[in-house]
Amino acid sequence: MNLETVMQELEALGKERLKKMYLSNGAHEPLFGVATGAMKPLAKKIKTNQPLADQLYATGNYDAMYFAGIIADPKVMTGADFERWMDGAYFYMLSDYVVAVTLAETDIAQEIADKWIASGEELKMSAGWSCYCWLLGSRPDAQFAESKIADLLEIVEKTIHDSPERAKSSMNNFLYTVGVSYLLLHDKAVETAKAVGPVEVKRDNKKSSILLASESIQKAAEKGQLGFKRKYVRC
Repeated sequence: MNLETVMQELEALGKERLKKMYLSNGAHEPLFGVATGAMKPLAKKIKTNQPLADQLYATGNYDAMYFAGIIADPKVMTGADFERWMDGAYFYMLSDYVVAVTLAETDIAQEIADKWIASGEELKMSAGWSCYCWLLGSRPDAQFAESKIADLLEIVEKTIHDSPERAKSSMNNFLYTVGVSYLLLHDKAVETAKAVGPVEVKRDNKKSSILLASESIQKAAEKGQLGFKRKYVRC
């Protein structure tokens, strides 16, 4: 299938209701409003196709960019490819759920995530922290240096309240993910979450959200979810 055919198929799957919802969450034109589940049959036909994924991502169409992440081949993507995709990610659904998710399936994930966390740029920071969430929530604990994850917890404790809004949300999610999925530092994550306390995330034209990682970790523990690892990162 070529770019034109895929764009036509995506357009046919678009729903006005979803389009409005995506727009209210930060997406902008062009977009069709396609449900992620509705993309699966199309993805099955194509499987992985990196050249097509790059073409789709370059359209700037939100649905095409999201679909690009589903059919991408992370193993052939380079650091420069991820930087290019990150540059095109104009809101959190792309930075955290397309770029970070795709990056989490590579061997260069931690290296790039570290760079983005240190960048000071809101969406890059958000993608970096989100990438660690996808990694810790899917890979064996032995694949991570305990000291490295401990250092990241300290960064969260010291900087979360002064970080950009979207980064705050991903940093809070990182606290939760370490507490639930990285058992070696469960206790430290709980301590850090308590020290951090409630995190206020301001949103454009919407009420602020108050996030409390310590409570979320406690709820997961009560449900017997500690040690949870997902089988697949991408849908």
